[in-house]
Amino acid sequence: MPLIEVSLVEGRSPEQLRTLISKITDGVQSALDVPRPNIRVIVREVPPTLWAAGDVTISERKES
Repeated sequence: MPLIEVSLVEGRSPEQLRTLISKITDGVQSALDVPRPNIRVIVREVPPTLWAAGDVTISERKES
């Protein structure tokens, strides 16, 4: 039973997230030949204040 976890900075529409889940499911089914009901996808949305690279958060990057 494949489990795919995706972390994204929040801000995408519900439609975009739904499309992402569908396309990930399609890709896993195609690549691994497993039944769709056995594929799990978890999408975690993270606030831009809690996502950083090089000690700079995305919020801070947008402010500068």
